[in-house]
Amino acid sequence: MSTFKEIQGRNIRSYTTNPDNPLEGQMWYNQTEQKLKGVTASGAWASSSNMSNAKSYRFGGGTQTAAFAAGGSSLIASTEEYNGSGWSAGGDLGTGRYQGGSAGSLTAGLAFGGYSTDVTNNTEEYNGTAWSEQNNLSTSGYSAGGFGIQTAAVYTNRYAPSPTADTEEYNGTSWSEGNNSSTNRADLGTAGTLTAGMIFGGQNPGSSPTVFSATELYDGTNWTTAPSMNSARSQLGGSGTQTAAIAFGGRFTPPGSVLRAFTEQYDGTSWSEVGDLATARRQVSSTRVETGNTSALAIGGKTSSATTATEEWNFSANTITAAAWASSGNMNVGRDLLAGAGTQTAALGFGSEAPPGSGTAGNKSESYDGTSWTETPTLQTKRDSLAGAGTQTAALAFGGDSDPGGGAAPTGATEEWNGSSWSEQNDMSTARRLHAGAGTQTAGLAIAGYAPPSNTTAVEEYNGSSWTTGGAVSVARRSLSAAGTQTAGLAFGGYATSDSSATEEYGGESWTTGGVLITARNGIYGMGLQTAALASGGSNPGRVSSTEGYDGTSWSTKPNMGTARAYGGAAGTQTAGLAFAGSTPSLTAATEEFTGETTSINIVDITTS
Repeated sequence: MSTFKEIQGRNIRSYTTNPDNPLEGQMWYNQTEQKLKGVTASGAWASSSNMSNAKSYRFGGGTQTAAFAAGGSSLIASTEEYNGSGWSAGGDLGTGRYQGGSAGSLTAGLAFGGYSTDVTNNTEEYNGTAWSEQNNLSTSGYSAGGFGIQTAAVYTNRYAPSPTADTEEYNGTSWSEGNNSSTNRADLGTAGTLTAGMIFGGQNPGSSPTVFSATELYDGTNWTTAPSMNSARSQLGGSGTQTAAIAFGGRFTPPGSVLRAFTEQYDGTSWSEVGDLATARRQVSSTRVETGNTSALAIGGKTSSATTATEEWNFSANTITAAAWASSGNMNVGRDLLAGAGTQTAALGFGSEAPPGSGTAGNKSESYDGTSWTETPTLQTKRDSLAGAGTQTAALAFGGDSDPGGGAAPTGATEEWNGSSWSEQNDMSTARRLHAGAGTQTAGLAIAGYAPPSNTTAVEEYNGSSWTTGGAVSVARRSLSAAGTQTAGLAFGGYATSDSSATEEYGGESWTTGGVLITARNGIYGMGLQTAALASGGSNPGRVSSTEGYDGTSWSTKPNMGTARAYGGAAGTQTAGLAFAGSTPSLTAATEEFTGETTSINIVDITTS
């Protein structure tokens, strides 16, 4: 028998713990654990950011990092685009519909057939911005299989209105008849290209109902039989190539609608079962341009009802942990209309109503160490609806309402925190409340808010001593949120008569229009930078838990907060955020931490079993 050294040309090295940055296939002995270790590839689904719309039977296309999901049950026309971490709005279909076939990429997509007010043969192309009408299919149909690219696609096996094995090919201009597959079925999974495609699963619910596990391969002319999946199912998702495909989700019926979370990989010879979806579902959509079965995207679908769930499949030497909110230690006092400063592990929360529900302003201040909150010396001026900036040891508190129970008395009062006490500084020029703050203690920014008798567009800049006038925002609003710095600021959301989804970017002198929020709202927990911000929670008009991320151009969905709430304090960054207190609408002391998606090497124990 050959030894490891004879095969590899070297011995297995021994380390005290694990080596730094090991490579896939590398093995070593861990002296501390007294175990043989190694790095190996494995597959798993990871939950990602939800879609904005809970829909099933969507037209899907693209890749795991650049995908589209259009239409859906029932009869919507909207499109959502995925950037690898979240969803944002795209251009609407010309015809609202669902349950059709699709192909192509985010910037060269194709949607065909489906069900609108009736079965349709409509075809549309997507350029990454807008959909355009094209020549129709020869036959109307729905629940079809579709694969390929925008200029070379296949439409096969659909209800028209009964299951048919008809195949049509698209050349970028028009459809032509192709050879039929051997089995009449619909609601099937697909993968591949026009000259190397495949179909699998599906159903024929006729007088003798059948759910299929059968697989067929297409070479651009003829269909041939290939090995069947291990589990028969319909309304499943599929992606990949003819020699490296993946099938996931679906249902088995008859008897009954038993939802499937099963995932299977095809290697060109056989199917093998791998990790299940986290959410068993049917009528699931998927990407269409994956290079193999090592990555995929499961989009929406239906459990007992339509879902917004999105999951990413990765087969690699890395373990991917999805972004998520997690509960942490409560503040000592539940409150809202407070301000925050600092980071996820070193934050400060100050001001608010006090005592809770009294309608009188408070001056309570608390610090956070990443686990728990500790009371600190109070503000000099009692107030709520104020704004904050800076760090845990060098914070800035400015503006607010010093007498909310007495008809509102906005103030321009400004205080600095040095890590042990608050001290009075020069007031803002415009007394206001429900404004937003950004920046640092020596370079702060006060944005918009309510300055009786109306909302204001006024912006002021703080230099560590006094306030001066900055460039005004375009939209007068209050209860808005902000992120960034004095020379690269971001203002978003708020309560305005014109646009509560507006986003504006500040360059130090003037504001320019940015991408609009997906969900218009006010009282948002805002944190991060101008090019990497997070907007979570808020009121619209009821409390919401939805979270969005900004990349400097547009907003996309992120995982929801655990508690729907508004008007609390926030701190941190887009990948390490902190949200605390607020109202649900009842006052809460709850704290949540946001952690962005992380990737780590997949180290396993090597055994003889």
